[in-house]
Amino acid sequence: MKKITLLGFLLLIAFQQSYAHTINYTLDKMNDGEVFWQYLREGFLHIIPLGLDHILFILCVFFLNTNLKKIVLQASMFTLAHTITLGLSMYGIINPPSGIVEPIIALSIVFLAVENIYAQQVKPWRLIMVFIFGLVHGMGFAGALNDLGMPAYAFSTALISFNVGVELGQLAIIFVMYFLVSKQFSSAKWYRSKLVIPTCMIIAVIAGYWTLERFLTL
Repeated sequence: MKKITLLGFLLLIAFQQSYAHTINYTLDKMNDGEVFWQYLREGFLHIIPLGLDHILFILCVFFLNTNLKKIVLQASMFTLAHTITLGLSMYGIINPPSGIVEPIIALSIVFLAVENIYAQQVKPWRLIMVFIFGLVHGMGFAGALNDLGMPAYAFSTALISFNVGVELGQLAIIFVMYFLVSKQFSSAKWYRSKLVIPTCMIIAVIAGYWTLERFLTL
């Protein structure tokens, strides 16, 4: 019931009155290749180093298990979801109110961090929740991209390359954490009790503070 309620709430947020995306006509001087690399870079930078909330979300996805395929599967569900809402938002089909989206992004981090503390493995419903939260994060990406502006003649190119940059940033976090942390230490008896749980507790506290702060500024 809680999942259905949350999904309904998110859909209610999504299908508001549409708004026009920002066109940055100064970018029209760039050719297609320059647009692609510019927005790929912007997408990557929106994750690393600028997107601390998105970094913490990906870390929560990473820490629940040590199986790289399962981690990438969760990240893929997240990517699919944020691709959908990013595209719909930038084409003006849905209107994501940032005053509601940003607190929910922070709350999604709290949810996954707390689940990591109590859950021992990835359950099927976890993928559903990651997908739902990905829809919200996509609306957040749209806000950042709308602030940046889009070239009128290469709108689709900019949108796709920005999303690719975001994905590369996410994968960079996952693979760095896997090879430097999980692959090296996950077999140790202390891995979960001394590393995973304390880290997720810290993440939950940080994201909880963000949630409260963002709700108070509505």
